[in-house]
Amino acid sequence: MDADLSRHLARVRHLRESFAAANERLVARLRSATDEAAERLPAGGWSAAQIGWHVAAVTNRFAGLVSGDAPGPAPLPPGFVERPWADVLAGVPAKLQAPASATPPATVRRAEAISALEGSGMRMARAFDRLTAARGARFGITHAITGPISVYQLGDWATAHVIRHNRQAKQVLGA
Repeated sequence: MDADLSRHLARVRHLRESFAAANERLVARLRSATDEAAERLPAGGWSAAQIGWHVAAVTNRFAGLVSGDAPGPAPLPPGFVERPWADVLAGVPAKLQAPASATPPATVRRAEAISALEGSGMRMARAFDRLTAARGARFGITHAITGPISVYQLGDWATAHVIRHNRQAKQVLGA
């Protein structure tokens, strides 16, 4: 196996495993909560179930971008060099407004959120399986929050998104 393919496979394996672990932690958190606790609306915020629904909706979007099923990624400019993910993440504001398409309905059942998270996790796994080295490294997006990032880094962002909201769900649940 050549070195480029080996690096690609290692990177995809890392993305896939990191995302799956983060998603599984959020699913486990919701599974261990009671329906009442997961569906309770805190003042001015989302319930843990709504958080799970939101994460699943955003994960579906990330999966489409990574796989190529959704438009968005385009060839990166010549000379593009990925910034370390920690540097990109450091620029993400602590509080963001979710787009309307990822804003949960007023009521989300715990079981709905778990099912949505499991389904979106499978979509993300399939997206990583379809990711080629050329698409991962040479295509990307420029977003107001992150600046230019590669498709590989979209996978990092998807994982960071789950982690961020798992912390939020933990707080909402008082765990």
